[in-house]
Amino acid sequence: MQEEVGVGKSADAIAEGVAIATSAARLTIKNHILVGTIAEGGSFDVAKYMNDAHEALLALAAESQEAAELATKLRKRAHGRYSDPHGTHDYRDRDVRNLKKRAKQSAAVADRLREMADDPESLRFLVEAARAAAWSDVATNLQSRLTVEAMRPDQDPDYGTMREARMQALRLVDLQALASEQRARRKNREKADKAVEKANKAAAKAAEREGKREGKRAAKQVG
Repeated sequence: MQEEVGVGKSADAIAEGVAIATSAARLTIKNHILVGTIAEGGSFDVAKYMNDAHEALLALAAESQEAAELATKLRKRAHGRYSDPHGTHDYRDRDVRNLKKRAKQSAAVADRLREMADDPESLRFLVEAARAAAWSDVATNLQSRLTVEAMRPDQDPDYGTMREARMQALRLVDLQALASEQRARRKNREKADKAVEKANKAAAKAAEREGKREGKRAAKQVG
């Protein structure tokens, strides 16, 4: 007797499907970044990789849509069949409900991925996450190489290639991250300076008001 595995709440299943697809897209973009910037010596162009992210999400959306259509076909085929199944995917009438739910969930995942593909902010976020993952891979590999192979440049046959890779990684990823961090620090300092300036002005006004009150009290006492 075949048992259909429960798919859980629809919202959770859809969220999980989107998360899995997004991770797959991020991995694809990360590989594109590694090949484009390190292997081919190109520059990091956010717009280019946003286009890659757009295409990756649409491809995954198409896969989810195909899964939805397949589940719908299987549901229609299973409807009204009550005999014992002959295999894992030989569905029967008792599986119709779950197949219908799976079709809706896959279609919802496809819709969400298409929405992300058309949203510049989602694409930029995905590219930034992929870039961070690419830099992490490069940094880990370089650190491992430096730890294991403590040799002089003239003793390392791959020094030229690795030096270029290090320079690319530094130029395309690390320096951009550093610049972003510096901008964030500068903004924080500016906010702090403005807060101090505002507090000083408030204190000065309060002192001025207090001085006027003291002057009035003194005038009354003299009078």
